[in-house]
Amino acid sequence: MNGAETLLRTLLNNNVDVCFANPGTSEMQFVAALDRHRAMRGVLCLFEGVATGAADGYARMTGRPAATLLHLGPGLANGLANLHNARRAHTPIVNVIGDHARSHKELDSPLESDIDATAATVSGWVRRPMTSADIGPDTAAAVAAALSAGVPGAPARSRTGTSGAISTLIMAADLSWEEGTLPAPHLPAQPLRPVTRADVEAAAALVAGPEPVALLIDGTGLSELGLQAVARVQKATGTAAFCPTWPARLRRGAGVPAIRPLGYRAEAVGQQLAGVKHLILVGAREPVASFAYPGRPGILTPPGTCVHHFVPDAGFDVVNALTELADTVAPDSLVTLPTPDALPSIVNEPLRTENWAQVIGALLPEEAIVVDESITEGMNTLFPATANSAPHDVLGLTGLAIGQGIPVAVGAAIACPERPVVCLQADGSALYTISGLWTEAREKLNVTTVILNNRSYAILRAELSRVGGSQAGPAANALFDLSRPDIDFTAVATGMGVPATRAASTTELAEQFSTALATPGPHLIEAILQPT
Repeated sequence: MNGAETLLRTLLNNNVDVCFANPGTSEMQFVAALDRHRAMRGVLCLFEGVATGAADGYARMTGRPAATLLHLGPGLANGLANLHNARRAHTPIVNVIGDHARSHKELDSPLESDIDATAATVSGWVRRPMTSADIGPDTAAAVAAALSAGVPGAPARSRTGTSGAISTLIMAADLSWEEGTLPAPHLPAQPLRPVTRADVEAAAALVAGPEPVALLIDGTGLSELGLQAVARVQKATGTAAFCPTWPARLRRGAGVPAIRPLGYRAEAVGQQLAGVKHLILVGAREPVASFAYPGRPGILTPPGTCVHHFVPDAGFDVVNALTELADTVAPDSLVTLPTPDALPSIVNEPLRTENWAQVIGALLPEEAIVVDESITEGMNTLFPATANSAPHDVLGLTGLAIGQGIPVAVGAAIACPERPVVCLQADGSALYTISGLWTEAREKLNVTTVILNNRSYAILRAELSRVGGSQAGPAANALFDLSRPDIDFTAVATGMGVPATRAASTTELAEQFSTALATPGPHLIEAILQPT
């Protein structure tokens, strides 16, 4: 048994049995070990950003980490954007990064780089085994750290959703091929920390008090159990409740208590929080603007609003904290949700920003996993259109690094093969990681990708004026335009083995979406949206 096999067997001992990989020479011993340990599912991705995004989607749906297998510093660098999103989502991931043999590093060969420094930008834990005896214990420690919610010394396993961190294990090639030691056993994670009774009572006094209060909830509080507790608090006290604009995972649909996402623009958040005297954070951060704008504040909490950290971070048991709060202010209350309104019928008309989401909402199947990277096209339309859809989970663009949608859909489909996955994907950001379609075809994943094709980086047109830029002229517009030539997404998808169609009207989208959902395997629909 060599060192790579010790690493792989330790991962399996610690319930990590999926590895999203784009390996190179320094990782070949790990690759060879896959044939000896078939319990580890190796999933080939053609780009490292697909591997890291898929690991994110997998863990958001299972609450436990997948591994990535990446090649040296440049391979890790290619995966950084989606590791950034995963870090913001508190997703547990274990990166295994191969490095040059220890005797080779001093030669400064072409792929030599500072892997440790690069990994530290997105990882809560970075380590490289120094001897064969370190491989097993360090691998087990990496998994435990990934389940730690990023709180030093306090690993925590989530019951629903994710509350983890990114671990990076850097493995020298010579340690992989040298004789290994026995794999390390399972290293148990510590439980989530409870909030104190005093904190519960303080929050209860605020929501039951005379001044307007709002809850801002994130993490596992956006599971169905958490939202039921929030609904009880709202019924008893009238407290408003919000979640981040694009949470990592949110339960939604008919029969699920609704929660309002904060707007993306500062003006929208100002209207939502107007008059609120107390903002109680429940596993959430105080809202800030995504970017600085001339003459606009970065912190979005209105002046004069007092911010309270009821559940300080993802290392706490958010669901139990909300349940205790509900039991305190509404001990006997049960929430009866109103019968949802009937979904609107589909009227045949050209597809545009205002109507495409209504088609998806009307036809969304029960227990779908919706991966939302619709960005501009879904910012104001998707949530209203799917409020009364069948119960489903939404995985959002937590870190705003685009190119997440297709990879996260890959990971979610592997995590939950019994559930349909619907990826709502903006056209520009789809191109960052379009090769993920090939992995969908290879693995025969039940993913329906809807490309929202407006042939532009539409959000940037609005951003130009918001940062004080002049009216867009020909040179500026050229950097927002995705035509000349138009991108044929159906041809790209077909070339990667994914059946594809094109829809220009609501009835075409409805027919193609229904057919795709009813047919096993991946499908892509290119939805051509009329200019707004």
